[in-house]
Amino acid sequence: MTDWLSRMFVRDYGRVNDPGVRVSYGIMAGVVGIVLNVALCAAKAAVGVAAGSVSIVADAVNNLSDASSNIVTLTGFKLASKPADSGHPYGHGRFEYLAGLVVAVLVTAVGFEIIRGGISRIIDPEPVEVSLPLLVVMLLSIAAKAWMMSFNKKLGDRIESETLAATAIDSRNDVITTTAVLVCALVSHFTGLELDGWAGLAVGIFVLVSGLALVRDTVNPLLGEAPSQEMVDRVVALVLATPGILGMHDLMIHDYGPGRKVASAHAEMDSRTSLLAAHTTLDGIERRVALETGITLTLHCDPIDVSQVRKRPKAGGTPAGQGK
Repeated sequence: MTDWLSRMFVRDYGRVNDPGVRVSYGIMAGVVGIVLNVALCAAKAAVGVAAGSVSIVADAVNNLSDASSNIVTLTGFKLASKPADSGHPYGHGRFEYLAGLVVAVLVTAVGFEIIRGGISRIIDPEPVEVSLPLLVVMLLSIAAKAWMMSFNKKLGDRIESETLAATAIDSRNDVITTTAVLVCALVSHFTGLELDGWAGLAVGIFVLVSGLALVRDTVNPLLGEAPSQEMVDRVVALVLATPGILGMHDLMIHDYGPGRKVASAHAEMDSRTSLLAAHTTLDGIERRVALETGITLTLHCDPIDVSQVRKRPKAGGTPAGQGK
């Protein structure tokens, strides 16, 4: 289903490093999420009110929050696609990271609200009415959220999006919490134990903890976390694999948003190499790195007097790239 939707609604869906394609994926994910979450919210609210279950109503509110998160996701992708301007020479890609942070904050806020409702129901418990419509809606909700988790995770991995990864985790939380709410409703119905408030409290704590973890994960790129060692090693390998390059150092990788990474480094070359030959070699490396990694690399030539170097390691050492 995910691949079919991608082929139907994302032009050139295979070009995941293209900013325009990323935006199309983000818009598609946002629209699908809004439609499903609004439908689930309406259905759960109806059966929750009819059954007198605070945990089911809380679950409906959670779906409404998810729809708001999808709107934020859609907006974030749209703003991130704005071209570079004089005030933002590297583009607006970090809007996507901001969207992910907003989603994480919304998840955390929902967790607090569900905890409040659960405590209120523990203090003043009421019986929960279990009906066939309730069972059908809750089971459909679990199935829909499981699909949305898979959908967003697959798209998030495909375009390396922190925002969609956060949305996938939120959907996973919904699968777990809705299952817990359904089980507690059945237990309360058949045993008479008033577990609705406790279920709401447990759901709220789980959502809160997940939200705080998402906040941590989405803040890191905004603060300038270091690039992955895999990314650093790949750039180093591409540079050192080029004939005429004796080594490299001072690699710096800056992250200005998904698909918008800029790097610089010093490449060591034989001092006897002509300026034209050195420029041609470095220009070719920069194009190759951009093509294979999507990173805009700028190389500075460091001339080396090879006659003064007795022995030089083949893979000249380079420190881990630094994020910004």
